[in-house]
Amino acid sequence: MSELLDTIRNAGAPFGLNLVAATAVERYDASITSGHRASELAPGARSIVLVGNGGGSLWAALKRHAERNPGWWEREHPLDEFTRVIVEGSIAAPIRASGARCVVVYPFVHDSRTLNFVQLARVAGLTGPSIIGVSLHPQFGPWIAFRAALLVDELIDSPGPAINFDPCPTCTSRSCIKACPVNAVSIERGWDIPKCLTHRVEVERDCISRCHARVACVIGPDHIYPDDELAYHQTRSLRAMRPWYEANIKKST
Repeated sequence: MSELLDTIRNAGAPFGLNLVAATAVERYDASITSGHRASELAPGARSIVLVGNGGGSLWAALKRHAERNPGWWEREHPLDEFTRVIVEGSIAAPIRASGARCVVVYPFVHDSRTLNFVQLARVAGLTGPSIIGVSLHPQFGPWIAFRAALLVDELIDSPGPAINFDPCPTCTSRSCIKACPVNAVSIERGWDIPKCLTHRVEVERDCISRCHARVACVIGPDHIYPDDELAYHQTRSLRAMRPWYEANIKKST
């Protein structure tokens, strides 16, 4: 096991950053058909360490941080900004202080300096696909998120437990399909984005505080986010999706 990887795991764990896996830059770049290559962001980097959270422990850490820092919830992106504080201060800074290079990339920065985090997670064995449109972890199910990727010069190959993990085709319960109030999930089509989004924008009350299909997933039910975190993510995702709905769905009807 890499000492650097242990350092990253130990630094992130107290704040709920409890999912860490690493893969070679070459392996990730080979899986990308166009754009978002790690070698373009950090020439010479040999590995990508993917850092994420599973369950509600990151949210709990954020709430403790907000209690110590009045006004934190009034920030535009309190969770993302808290992520930066932890990753930059507790993880990246000590690595850089040791003399090693560490380039940090965030999934919530939507510009050319990013990576395909969904593909990265699959290559690194952290998650697999699902028919509900979110990535699945073998233990935490859909209750995970990608928080940062660290591009480092050390070659580290330490995959997570989800190599070739693809549970939906063999799931017998398929409770997620039954739970969706607008039938926007199916084993044949997966997640029907236009149907889901139209319902969320035009009806909204059914799904304003949570995605019922996600909550019904049979993998990792003990790790479901707390109610206030569910509402936080659901409200913000709708806010981000509404302009796309207006431009691509409503405009065509």
